[in-house]
Amino acid sequence: REEEERLRNKIRADHEKALEEAKEKLKKSRDEIQAEIQTEKNKVVQELKKKDSKPLPPVPLPNLIGINSGEPADPDIREKRNKVKEMMKHAWDNYRQYGWGHNELKPIARKGHSTNIFGNSQMGATIVDALDTLYIMGLHDEFREGQEWIDKNLDFSVNSEVSVFEVNIRFIGGLLAAYYLSGQEVFKIKAVQLAGKLLPAFNTPTGIPWAMVNLKSGVGRNWGWASAGSSILAEFGTLHMEFVHLSYLTGDPVYYNKVMHIRKLLQKMDRPNGLYPNYLNPRTGRWGQHHTSVGGLGDSFYEYLLKAWLMSDKMDTEARKMYDDAIEVI
Repeated sequence: REEEERLRNKIRADHEKALEEAKEKLKKSRDEIQAEIQTEKNKVVQELKKKDSKPLPPVPLPNLIGINSGEPADPDIREKRNKVKEMMKHAWDNYRQYGWGHNELKPIARKGHSTNIFGNSQMGATIVDALDTLYIMGLHDEFREGQEWIDKNLDFSVNSEVSVFEVNIRFIGGLLAAYYLSGQEVFKIKAVQLAGKLLPAFNTPTGIPWAMVNLKSGVGRNWGWASAGSSILAEFGTLHMEFVHLSYLTGDPVYYNKVMHIRKLLQKMDRPNGLYPNYLNPRTGRWGQHHTSVGGLGDSFYEYLLKAWLMSDKMDTEARKMYDDAIEVI
């Protein structure tokens, strides 16, 4: 009985303590409560940043094709090449002056802007997309400017809805190219961080990714104009090379598995007239309609099949066969 009494007293005391704590919380102002919530959010963000900043495994850089700092013997070719370089520097200098940090530049209005494919945040799309060209052209001062901006300002924890396809080819592709050319770790780290933000787009019943994803919430959706809520062949079919390289760089197979799942699914599906229709519903796994194209909506899917074969040192014969079969029908 004494034991039961002690237990009842403890329960009663715990209950009263909980009531007192609840009363104290109710006495707090709205601002105090919001401040506490924000503090907890900040803790979570810091933990995520720590997780994101884990050092990545070292990876030997591949041998690059071509020459470094070479000049063509033909003076006519040299003149044309220098003109292209001059045009590139002109574009870069004006972007830096009038649109620095914005995704794009309106050259006539002389101000930065962003299209809906990059969301509503200043993510410096032009900077990231231009890095490899700057490096190859020998514009190393400009390259370092871009690298410094990326290191200090490029942040993917933004409440912004972006195109998975566009962000993959321009941001992840641009960052990976800059890493392979320069060997600077910041580009590899940023590419992996961004890839992690895109992975929630694959959380569909079929594994076919949504066209759009919110970088902060991970919520995905498709373009309103796409047939029957479908994903687009040229978008979900143009992720392969970057995602394979991400797995190569990190040792994490998740990226490779995502794009290989897409390929396996496409191989199993009926192909009207031997080609892949432009629209595929990510919920049902059925074609949205049977319209096919080697132009917009379909083009880069076929392009990436051939490039996947070349990238694999011609070992990915599966990709080459899919490409050859499609070309024969075309």
